[in-house]
Amino acid sequence: MTIRRCLPWPDIRLRTPAQPVAAITDEIRAIWTDMIDTMEAMPGVGLAAPQIGVMLRLAVVDASEGRGQAVRMANPQVLHESIQLRDHDEASPNLPGVHARISRPRAVTVRFLNDQGATEERDFVGLWATSVQHQIDHLNGQMYFDRLGKVKRDMLLRKARKHQS
Repeated sequence: MTIRRCLPWPDIRLRTPAQPVAAITDEIRAIWTDMIDTMEAMPGVGLAAPQIGVMLRLAVVDASEGRGQAVRMANPQVLHESIQLRDHDEASPNLPGVHARISRPRAVTVRFLNDQGATEERDFVGLWATSVQHQIDHLNGQMYFDRLGKVKRDMLLRKARKHQS
């Protein structure tokens, strides 16, 4: 079990788009395992590789009630999203102590490479969909608070700085 350190905001890697994964190898599978261990230790419902300083388009998501059902994704891409939105309080281990209510599509269809290296398309709904979209934002060099208006984002970042000191 390896728990990796999450990069502290404002590390530049959190603003850098991750590189595509060419093939699923044992090394990639080992990174996913570390990511799941790290996600469970937070505890959280998802983690993207750039959050731990690995600049690859890798994400894990587990919004199951009993846990232990993590979906491992390489190069995830949203194909379809619902018109209906869902609000959820989102946070990040990269910026502890703060959270914000974010509105995202309630359901998404995502294409990704799975842990066997096969292309998979899967529908995610509710918290699963929120987490997948949150992780894809990380892979694109974005944070959840980028979805807030300027005033709310500035207030959140001020509060985070107070929490860090």
